[in-house]
Amino acid sequence: MSAKEDGPGTPIAATIAGSDSGGGAGIQADLKTFAALGVYGASVITALTAQNTRGVTAIHDAPAAFIGQQIDSVYSDLAVAATKIGMLSRVETVVAVAQGLRRWQTRRIVLDPVMIATSGAKLLLPDAVAAIRAELFPLADLVTPNLPEAAALTGEGLAGDEAAMLRQGEMLLRQGARAVLVKGGHGGGPESVDILVDAAGMRRFAAPRIATANTHGTGCTLSSAIAAGFAKGLGLDTAISQAKTYLTGAIAAADRLRIGSGPGPVDHFHAFSRR
Repeated sequence: MSAKEDGPGTPIAATIAGSDSGGGAGIQADLKTFAALGVYGASVITALTAQNTRGVTAIHDAPAAFIGQQIDSVYSDLAVAATKIGMLSRVETVVAVAQGLRRWQTRRIVLDPVMIATSGAKLLLPDAVAAIRAELFPLADLVTPNLPEAAALTGEGLAGDEAAMLRQGEMLLRQGARAVLVKGGHGGGPESVDILVDAAGMRRFAAPRIATANTHGTGCTLSSAIAAGFAKGLGLDTAISQAKTYLTGAIAAADRLRIGSGPGPVDHFHAFSRR
């Protein structure tokens, strides 16, 4: 537990993830989301990426010991009420993060098992997948795979309908997750449907599917928005519902931005825009 106990005041969330030098995903998207939703954001950087809207050209992993030092610095001083975990890349990183979270008895964790960037770049080495299952699934309150990630984690093909999404979510529960939100943004149809599965059963979260190429960082944004809800004391379903609404607005406003020459980011501050 951190040095400062939870109590009235500014809600604080931490993101443990990689840095996106282009600013649309990763740590940068998480901190923007926290700020937009009224939550103070702290960060633990697991890797640096050389990245823009056209893709990832290089990855530089932070040493495992340094990741642990960042965790100790943040959690020993700040009353972190929720944590979002994103890009981890290597087994050593996964282990360092798990050890740090256990050391500080961290609560209300959202695990986004980032495997592939929007551009197609691989962000997680194959041997790290088993480590995430073993080390982080038991710690996370919620795991948020998209359709390709859920397929990779279960060894199945890409879910083609909600029944398949539910089945894969249940498979991940059996792998040790407490709750799983299978995100349907990569699917088709007029709605973008996410399926939540936990011990209480299945719930469906739907929003209109928005036609835009500017979807860089959507997964990071949704998971960090859920963590922001956790930091403010929201329950699981309410945190997901409010995060889904926030992300839908950010995607709807994405075409207002003119960022780069590839798939651009969502508009994290759409609620404050006066364009």
